[in-house]
Amino acid sequence: MKALIVYYSWSGNTRKIARLIQEITGGDIVELVPERPYPSSYRETVEQAKGEIKTGYKPPLKTKIEGVEKYDVIFLGTPNWWGTVAPPVATFLSQYDLSGKKIAPFISHGGGGKQRIVEDIKRMCPGSKVLMELAVYYDGGRDLERVVSDWVRKVLESN
Repeated sequence: MKALIVYYSWSGNTRKIARLIQEITGGDIVELVPERPYPSSYRETVEQAKGEIKTGYKPPLKTKIEGVEKYDVIFLGTPNWWGTVAPPVATFLSQYDLSGKKIAPFISHGGGGKQRIVEDIKRMCPGSKVLMELAVYYDGGRDLERVVSDWVRKVLESN
């Protein structure tokens, strides 16, 4: 089983989860980096992201991933932005053919949970099998390692 961990993180919470998944699986890890970074101000980022999501804008990425076809499972990380995936994740999903791939979404949030993220991933990747998701509140607290490890084990067992 060859794993790829792909994620976008603005505040670092999603990155923390991604790195734990990489340690557990030994998979390759790729951070999605927009060509134009989001503002450092939370309020400005919220307003920009809200507009991008409302209009369906997909920001260009600096990130290029070679050989996506060689991976069996893709652990896909996103913060919950306005109830859906962050725009850089939407860009990734629109740029790569993930047909036949298994996608395991992991979501960081500030209280909104997963909302419609899993449904949106299924809609954007109709030829993929979307596996059980993990939703983590902020940075996950002191139980994060155990929670992520248990989830990864369940995902791999269901694979």
